Amino acid sequence: MTLPNTYSLSHIILFLLFSLLASFLPCNCTSKPKQPNEARQVKGMFVFGSSLVDNGNNNFLQNSMAKADYLPYGIDFPLGPSGRFTNGKNVIDLLGDRLKLPSLIPAFADPSTKGNKIVHGVNYASGASGILDETGIVAGNVINLKQQINNFEEVTLPELEVRLGCKSTELLPHYLFILGTGGNDYSLNYFLSNPIPNNNNVSSLQFFTAKLITSLYNHLKKLYSLGGRRFVVMSINPLGCSPVIQASRPTHEGCRQDLNQAARLFNARLRQLVDVAKSQLPHSNFVFVNSYRIMHKIITHPTSNGFNDARSACCEVAALNEGGNGILCKKDGRTCANRSMHVFFDGLHPTEAVNVIIANKAFASNLTADVYPININHLALLY
Repeated sequence: MTLPNTYSLSHIILFLLFSLLASFLPCNCTSKPKQPNEARQVKGMFVFGSSLVDNGNNNFLQNSMAKADYLPYGIDFPLGPSGRFTNGKNVIDLLGDRLKLPSLIPAFADPSTKGNKIVHGVNYASGASGILDETGIVAGNVINLKQQINNFEEVTLPELEVRLGCKSTELLPHYLFILGTGGNDYSLNYFLSNPIPNNNNVSSLQFFTAKLITSLYNHLKKLYSLGGRRFVVMSINPLGCSPVIQASRPTHEGCRQDLNQAARLFNARLRQLVDVAKSQLPHSNFVFVNSYRIMHKIITHPTSNGFNDARSACCEVAALNEGGNGILCKKDGRTCANRSMHVFFDGLHPTEAVNVIIANKAFASNLTADVYPININHLALLY
């Protein structure tokens, strides 16, 4: 009758011995590349933001008008319509390619995003969302930035710690944190309340922008407190040059400058934030990607950059007078024949061809006007 007790005791002793040995072994997340110059120096990416970086989270939202889960979206994407707001890959997919990550970053809202699928990162971005909680309400149900970060902290991070056998402060320095947000805070928030430019808007725009930057910095500090150390922040694109804006303006008037002014103001403050954050958050590193400058150069000189249309949408868009929003493609609507020659796919979002240029410059450009203070490749090699 003593055998079962002896048997159980031996197993307990063995378990304790293995646990003791494991405490002296490095966890999976701290393993380094075999070669110093190996291309993949990061384990993955965690992505937060709006439709420019959404990989399909809005597909799973009820009562949301900001969805791209139908053709012609994804017409050039290997998996077809996936919720990406473009014809093919978005910037996140293309950066993952450059970093040689083994798979596409999955959308958090997809029920299958668990287990081994989260090891190389998760995408939390939501189309029509913004930095502020109230941004995007006009589009129905969206996941604001605060909730995106809560989803990371409360759902993904505990599972990742268990799966990799590490504390968050050990594993997260080996990931990139990418934030691409802010544009909707102007187009779907500020300018809805201030549609007509006037002198009184100057001070309110400054105040609103300061509010956005402060809020964004608080979110960055939250991710830093969880263990994040490598951050990429994307600028706002030229809001006043999008087809949804151009459609209501004579050709000779060009881009709407008050919208572009707001974008430039935000981007200037965001670039400054990179220096402030690095100085105040020890052992952190930040990269500012000036996609505004990259896109504006393409829009201003399309032919020399390989494009022949920088004003209109490639897909058939439902106009405001047709019951649409002037932004999203009509379901199963027409598309232009040569999508690689168009700057914009729908009324707001760039084509894959433009995303390729942005991603390549973000990853490898040596011009601080494009990416500051270092490029993403350099950021990936820091640890």
